[in-house]
Amino acid sequence: MSNQSTSSVPHAKLNPNGAGAAAVLAAGIGSFLVAVFAILADKVASIKSLMNFYKPTGPLSGVTTCAIIVWLAAWALLHWRWSWRNVAVGRVTAAAFILLFLGLLLTFPPLADLF
Repeated sequence: MSNQSTSSVPHAKLNPNGAGAAAVLAAGIGSFLVAVFAILADKVASIKSLMNFYKPTGPLSGVTTCAIIVWLAAWALLHWRWSWRNVAVGRVTAAAFILLFLGLLLTFPPLADLF
């Protein structure tokens, strides 16, 4: 039996964390944009009519569809840029949670009505 741990091997390669960080940050971006698009569709008549993809649901269909498209585009772009890198996961996660929290706050009518 050897007392040598695998972490002390000098040539051990660590897996890059960029792909996971890209997914986390993209989720924060998508969550925030749902709220931003909802506010814009509520306040701007021209955007409201543009976001009306399916009449029975009104502009909500466009709000969610556009947010999903931007979320997927952000995920693809960040994955392409970060997939083979090690990034500061703590910072990325903090940014994602801040965006998620802001998106959640902006969905409440008293805060959304401030804009």
